[in-house]
Amino acid sequence: MNPENLLYAKTHEWVSLADEGGGKVATIGISAFAVEALTDLVFMELPKVGQKVKPHESICEIESVKAVSDLYSPVEGEVVEINEPLPDQLETLSEDPFGAGWVCKIKLDSDSGLGDLMNHAAYEKVCAEEAH
Repeated sequence: MNPENLLYAKTHEWVSLADEGGGKVATIGISAFAVEALTDLVFMELPKVGQKVKPHESICEIESVKAVSDLYSPVEGEVVEINEPLPDQLETLSEDPFGAGWVCKIKLDSDSGLGDLMNHAAYEKVCAEEAH
């Protein structure tokens, strides 16, 4: 996926929206900026298929040698698919955060949370501010 075509949350999750089966499905991942900030990843817990999520709610954890970080849902809906191989191949997050490194897919219940998301240019500004 092209990072410039994605939407972003202030907490560094990216969202790719697609129409699937008569509804909207959001593919969720974490940005390259977040992966670099976390550094040496050692563990990841994926959300559960069927889990109901709301915007700004923690859906899983990513652990690095430095800290444990929450991954937050940028949208409201139900987890319909998870990237099962990811916890055993954490290097994928560094190598391809916007492709093979996706975390889960959420079927949207509503547009709740979408208005809080930023385009790529706005997200780049947030990252630049955090880097200082």
